[in-house]
Amino acid sequence: MVEGGELRSLMRSWPHGVSVLTVDYEGDRMGVTVSSLVSLSLEPPLVGISIGKQASCYELLRRAGAFAISLLSADQEAVARQFAAGRPPIVHWQGVATREGQVAPLIEGALGWIEARTAAEHDVGDHTFFVGEVVAVEQGPSTSALVYREAEYHAL
Repeated sequence: MVEGGELRSLMRSWPHGVSVLTVDYEGDRMGVTVSSLVSLSLEPPLVGISIGKQASCYELLRRAGAFAISLLSADQEAVARQFAAGRPPIVHWQGVATREGQVAPLIEGALGWIEARTAAEHDVGDHTFFVGEVVAVEQGPSTSALVYREAEYHAL
C-alpha cells in the first residue's frame, strides 16, 4: 500500500491551478486557497472541489449549499498565501478587493469566476468531494494564471 506522503510528494511535482473557494452562510464568510478544482461535465455544467474534513471552512461549506471559486491570476500570489495561511476568517478579507457574487464573495482581478450550488457530496477518505452545479461563470481581466508546483507559486 502506498503511503499518503508518497502520493503528496509526487503530486507536488504536478502543476495545479490556484483558486480561492469562498462561502457565505447567513453572513458568515470564509475563503480557502485550493488547487483541487476540476471541470466534471458540460451538460449539465458541473465542477468538483475536494476539501479536507479538518479545513476551517468545511462545515460552513456544507451548510451553505453553494460556493464560489475565484481562479487566481498570475499576480495574485499574495492573495493565495493570505487565504492559505489558516488565519481567522476576518483576517482573510483584510486588504482583498472583493465584490458580491450570487452565492459568495468574488475576488477582484482574478482570471475568472465560477459560482455553483452544491449538487452532491462524496465522502473520500479524509476529504469530501463536493460536486457543484454551475450557476454563473465570468471571464476576468487577467490572461495569465497562477499555478502551484513544488511548494511554490508560478505564473503561467
